Amino acid sequence: MSQVRTTTGIVVAVDGSVEADAAVAWATHEAIMRNLPITLLHVVTPLETGWPTGPLTDGIPSWQADAAQEIITRARKVVDSSRGEGASPEVHTEIAYSKVIPTLIDVTKDCWMMVVGATGLGALGRLLLGSVSTSLLHHAHGPLAIIRAGRDAAPDAPVVVGIDGSRASETATALAFDEASRRGVPLVALHAWIDVGVMPLLNMDRSDYERQADEVLAERLAGYQEQYPDVTVERRVVADQPARWLVHAAEQAQLVVVGSRGRGGFASQLLGSVGSTVAQAAKTSVIVVRPRPASK
Repeated sequence: MSQVRTTTGIVVAVDGSVEADAAVAWATHEAIMRNLPITLLHVVTPLETGWPTGPLTDGIPSWQADAAQEIITRARKVVDSSRGEGASPEVHTEIAYSKVIPTLIDVTKDCWMMVVGATGLGALGRLLLGSVSTSLLHHAHGPLAIIRAGRDAAPDAPVVVGIDGSRASETATALAFDEASRRGVPLVALHAWIDVGVMPLLNMDRSDYERQADEVLAERLAGYQEQYPDVTVERRVVADQPARWLVHAAEQAQLVVVGSRGRGGFASQLLGSVGSTVAQAAKTSVIVVRPRPASK
């Protein structure tokens, strides 16, 4: 496996697709906003022989190397065209010759954020995530930004975050506040306190539980509102499927932030339900946040 040298800052996986261009443009703004370096990474899977099986051992064919360089050159041009008249971020480029998905997952262990397009050149349709973004969605370490091409949200559109009180949700909330503050936009905090389908079974008084949930949500937001007094927060408490409400809120948002796993009002396996649904269905950029393992 080729070792990727630059693993700090923001890393963008590029493949020459329109979706990858959108990911580079988004990452460029994020890098400038945070004063972080950006790495444009293209991974080339070495060709395999038919017999005996295995990768070619005589080096990478020249046409593969040339195609990889063209993809990197295209991505670099997108950086230049996306930065506007402001200062350019520190840009690194890298070509790795290895299996794509394991390489990208390994890179996410150290970079601050991985950014990918929602679909790539090999995707069958725009309504589903590509194989690379789907694999990273389930196995990446740290924040993963999934970017869709063809939708430019209004610059004053809010950031949306799903909150349930889990560790992943806390990490997502912190990032969402920071994103909203740096962008100078409001934050919509959505909390689903129960799936509405079980209410009749529990004979619940909806108004009492909604009031309690609103108080809990206010408590979970209080510390962040003190830290980010410039961010206007809209609290939304729902008794329904959280993914449906997050996808709906995404229609008017420029960014949705969700944790990788949750509990309570959200499903116990958030990535398998809420996080995955939002990443698949939202029509705007989505950041899925997975807390990094604690250092030993």
